[in-house]
Amino acid sequence: ERLRPTRAGGRVRGPSVSRSLGSTDLKRLHREWRRQAPGRLALLLDSVATPANVGSILRTAAALRVDDVWVCGQTADPSLPGVGKTALGSERYLTVHRTERPDQAVREVAAAGYRLVAVELAHGAEPIHATDLTGSVCLAVGHEDRGLTAAVLDAAERAVFIPQLGRIGSLNVATAASIALYEARRQAWPGA
Repeated sequence: ERLRPTRAGGRVRGPSVSRSLGSTDLKRLHREWRRQAPGRLALLLDSVATPANVGSILRTAAALRVDDVWVCGQTADPSLPGVGKTALGSERYLTVHRTERPDQAVREVAAAGYRLVAVELAHGAEPIHATDLTGSVCLAVGHEDRGLTAAVLDAAERAVFIPQLGRIGSLNVATAASIALYEARRQAWPGA
């Protein structure tokens, strides 16, 4: 290990980061991690109404190799321009299932062999990091203000929440979905 200079004029030990990864190196890095991601991961969007939130969720879902996405209720249609603005074409890497009613989406999730886990600030919810999210799991997120419908909450095997340390009571639904999807993938990686 060698000493390297810092911007403040000091010196620190460790390797230096000389440049960002190029396109080919980035593809290799992602391919390596894809090989280490067992299990199937799905997502259920229950009346996520804001197009920008839906687009952001779809982009994260594609980045974390979500296998299936169910959109139901009042969820903004993935074909809307507002969704596309934040999804940036990532929806083409996803299998999206559209159902009108949440109870129909729940039945399709079960028929596809997924365990349904509600991401919700609800009575009896467990901390997400303390819950087994490995195997075939479908994470459900709900409306920006009202959360998940009773049909989805009742059908869920369990409910999880994301512990928060600050004074804000809840997260944006796209942020919560991103954290939950990442936690599900992280649990399955070697050494987790």
